[in-house]
Amino acid sequence: MEFKYIADNQIGTYYLKGNLIGEKDGISITESFSNELEDGMRNFIVDLNELIHINSSGLGVLITLLTKARKAGGELILSNPSSYIQNLLLITKLDTIFQIFPSLEESKEFYRQASS
Repeated sequence: MEFKYIADNQIGTYYLKGNLIGEKDGISITESFSNELEDGMRNFIVDLNELIHINSSGLGVLITLLTKARKAGGELILSNPSSYIQNLLLITKLDTIFQIFPSLEESKEFYRQASS
């Protein structure tokens, strides 16, 4: 899995690409996420638009990121899931703990509204 991170207007966005299928895939993003939290970022979006496949280990990585964000007083939301990933989140009931938006713009709007 590859990822890109962009911080803009107090929102940190991770763009995931490829397959998130193991702990090895999650180590670098978890380290990056922890560093961003230490630097004071609290609002995160994980854009899943280019994520092809995710398994239980990958879901565990997302849960870890969400937990870290909330413990620091922040939030993490998911954006742009494919129908496959959206269905997986529904089946595992993770849609009840994650806020999920169909587009990156709607995800950013959530944070804009929350801060006003």
